[in-house]
Amino acid sequence: MKSIYSKILLLAFIASSVYSYAWGLTGHRVIAEIAENHLSGKAKREIRKMLGQERMAYWANWPDFIKSDTTGVWKQASAWHYVNIDPKTDFTEFEKDLKAQAGANLYSQIKILSSQIKDEKTSEKDRKIALIFLIHMMGDLAQPMHTGRSEDLGGNKINVTYFGDKTNLHSVWDGKLVDSQKYSYTEYAKLLDIKSKDEVKQIQSGTLENWLYDSHQIANKIYAQTPDGSKLSYDYQYKFNDVMERQLLYGGLRLAKLLNDLF
Repeated sequence: MKSIYSKILLLAFIASSVYSYAWGLTGHRVIAEIAENHLSGKAKREIRKMLGQERMAYWANWPDFIKSDTTGVWKQASAWHYVNIDPKTDFTEFEKDLKAQAGANLYSQIKILSSQIKDEKTSEKDRKIALIFLIHMMGDLAQPMHTGRSEDLGGNKINVTYFGDKTNLHSVWDGKLVDSQKYSYTEYAKLLDIKSKDEVKQIQSGTLENWLYDSHQIANKIYAQTPDGSKLSYDYQYKFNDVMERQLLYGGLRLAKLLNDLF
């Protein structure tokens, strides 16, 4: 067990200097922290059995860290982090295209991981891995560009500058907007998690398909207002900061709902 944790920490160290992650390190931890604050008593106990003493935020970025693994063990997992859908303004059409997607993707894998966790025949090790991936991928779901378009790889091919630095639209939404606020993940989670019980219940309502459509609609707005070559600065932060913070909060609350239902 110590050997496994040592390898994970090594991968985390290597990955931290190589990859740009969905929501970045801070964003995924904010979502995990908010979710943990809304778990039922039973869900908390079951997750504690699976993860030990570490909080969910500790594991929230592991599915990105393992992209540094050179053995190929996790190669197939790269497609689990996103789902590409052509622009849709009608939920029925969106859901139809979503369910017709070929191959593994964010939508299909969240459903598979959920089934693995609920299945009593799943080994203890595999249930833990499934839970860790689920924590991360529900965060990916809330990042709008992970429900973007295939032709530009969710904004990766849309070149922009952010405060003069060359980057792309996906990277801006992955981490730059979150990190520009300069909060730790615990500070940000505490600041955002202030909704009433009725508001939380409303946010958690709906289905997985509804939640993906919600992110997809926001992605469409981002595309419309951030064409290739955009020069982004304080005005862009002002325009989209509330949207970004909404997605962090919604991601955490909806992750909690999914986990409470599973346990």
